[in-house]
Amino acid sequence: MPQNEYMEKHRKEHGRRLDHEERVRKREAREAHTISAKATNLRGFKAKMFQQERHKHKIQLRKQIKALEEKNVQSAGDKDPSQPLPSYLLDRNNPTQAKSLSSAIKNRRAEKSARYSVPIPKVSGESEEDMFKVIATGKRRNKGWKRMVTKPTFVGPDFTRRPVKYERFIRPMGLRYKVANVTHKDLAITTQLPIISVKKNPSQPLYTQLGVLTRGTIIEVNVSELGLTTAGGKVVWGRYAQITNNVENDGCVNAVLLT
Repeated sequence: MPQNEYMEKHRKEHGRRLDHEERVRKREAREAHTISAKATNLRGFKAKMFQQERHKHKIQLRKQIKALEEKNVQSAGDKDPSQPLPSYLLDRNNPTQAKSLSSAIKNRRAEKSARYSVPIPKVSGESEEDMFKVIATGKRRNKGWKRMVTKPTFVGPDFTRRPVKYERFIRPMGLRYKVANVTHKDLAITTQLPIISVKKNPSQPLYTQLGVLTRGTIIEVNVSELGLTTAGGKVVWGRYAQITNNVENDGCVNAVLLT
């Protein structure tokens, strides 16, 4: 393995923190406040340099917004029409309004549709009543803040349970899955591959953090056994797949590799 890919390999094998997406979202939301505080407090030469950078950044943003907006294109009509016109209409142009989307919007839409073209585009949501079972705690069993997950889940290999006193969500050992039966449509084969992480559960972000495996969930599997390589010749470690069955009914995870 090349030396500069150890972080990527560790991320593929052990995954990210459960609250990684939430932390990234909050960090991006705080950027505006950080920039505002800098613009208010900087003085002297640093303030001038900061203002120049902000000015260039705003110009780039305006250019991108302008390129992505729909434009009204006016094209003049034929100057020499086949049919004769009255003298009072000869000096007029006949503009034809046409709506045209820029190539950037077309390319972005094509990429977006290709990226999210999955075998099962729409699934029914899972309610919290079906997903969780309330666990009564306390000396007199009058507290109900604990929840037990009643659906199959995926837990990473390095997972350590919190102390029982502070654990809010309980994922039973009998409902944990580590491998999935993944079908590769192009190769027309089905292999059993280890699951790396749960990327997206269509029902709720909370289910994604807990690693719940329901129909339509996007998971990442280790495809190094298949021998897939990139255009540069590197071995592909992880690829996305979508679960196509009800895991709680079948007792196994069946998925289709996204290509």
